[in-house]
Amino acid sequence: MQLPSINFLSISVAAVTMQQTVQLVDNCIRNNGHIQHAVINAGKVVAMQKDRKLYDSVVNCDLINADGQSIVWAARLLGKHLPERVAGIDLMENLMALAHQEGYKCFFFGAKEEVVRRVTAIYAEKYSPALIAGYRNGYYTPDEEEAIARQIGESGANILFVAISSPQKEIFVDSHKDLLNKVNFTMGVGGSFDVVAGVTQRAPRWMQKTGLEWFFRFIQEPGRMWRRYLIGNYQFIRLVFKEKIKK
Repeated sequence: MQLPSINFLSISVAAVTMQQTVQLVDNCIRNNGHIQHAVINAGKVVAMQKDRKLYDSVVNCDLINADGQSIVWAARLLGKHLPERVAGIDLMENLMALAHQEGYKCFFFGAKEEVVRRVTAIYAEKYSPALIAGYRNGYYTPDEEEAIARQIGESGANILFVAISSPQKEIFVDSHKDLLNKVNFTMGVGGSFDVVAGVTQRAPRWMQKTGLEWFFRFIQEPGRMWRRYLIGNYQFIRLVFKEKIKK
């Protein structure tokens, strides 16, 4: 699969829009192909510098989108062009609309039992129960991983949404890609199920567009997020400027 892309800190990021990404997924399903997908943001890029398993799981993907606005801006600072941010939660919503339109089936894996059940109920009501290939919460032991991957692979799903934290979601998909090869498109969606279910709120549109979505999440959960965003953002800026100086 040849895609326009840029090399961003040794990560091949697709230089495509949201519409182009959705079209790629549609074409993949129509041709019975397979795309292992990932998104990157500032925090994940920083984590990838120290976690080799996470790094390998991301760069092994067929399609990597820029989830964070910071990636788009940093690429521009390095003289490279990304047409827009392709946020994971927005891609998931667009793919659900595509699934409804084309009759594709989706599997939902992750979050708490009541959350993932609520998400599937919301989409079943909004679109159709026929879209739901299955669901499973994101709490399991390492011994259960293979059985879960096999369940998903045999569910008849065209699209898999994985709503568990990094690096667990990327490593799960990469480690079990052979069992998941019947699923045409696999992607991690982080905390998106919590947003869809109404457990957490997403930042207003103006904050998303101005790159302040991270701050909205920070003020909702400062105790949990301060290290990730305050220290992580500093480390990301340092990485980018280090790369800029090299040029």
